[in-house]
Amino acid sequence: MIIREARPADAPQIAPLMNLIYDEMELTDLEDVPGPDLLKVITAAYRTRTYLSGAATTVVAEANGQVVGVAFGYPGENEDVVDDVMTRLAAQSAAFDEPLDLDSETAAGEWYLDSLAVSPDHQGQGIGRQLLRALPIYAQRDRQAVIGLNVDLENPGAMRLYERMGYEVTGKQMIGDHEYYHMQLEIGRPIRVTN
Repeated sequence: MIIREARPADAPQIAPLMNLIYDEMELTDLEDVPGPDLLKVITAAYRTRTYLSGAATTVVAEANGQVVGVAFGYPGENEDVVDDVMTRLAAQSAAFDEPLDLDSETAAGEWYLDSLAVSPDHQGQGIGRQLLRALPIYAQRDRQAVIGLNVDLENPGAMRLYERMGYEVTGKQMIGDHEYYHMQLEIGRPIRVTN
């Protein structure tokens, strides 16, 4: 198993994993978008510099040359820039009848883990845990000392994983039609980047 930053060529393997999350979230903005069209938009997003190593970071778990897990996050202050990529790509697709309207998900002063997904064929093998262990490196690189995330109240398995990894509930919020716990993990002082 290799944990590494994603490359543009990984996008077609990342998209179906991210789509698993969108399906679980039951976002009304996406319910009428045909699956293949949504996958095209997600794939295009994960080919952008913004998503891979710009305003956000995408980290993948690779096994036998295949992407089997993905984590996607960014400093909270970059949320609008990150959301703009998906909004712009959706607007360019004829499959979206209305503009995509994304809810704010982050809390101030955190590196936000927007998405974590593992292929159904590889769940229960510790891949999510390995991705979570790698995230402090990227958060500190982005000069953040806290990692935040949201977990659906209806997903107790994910909640247990985050709690085992040291995340603590800091509040609740609505995203789409689901209520989520907002959780955070303090990772310590950010590393200093010198030139």
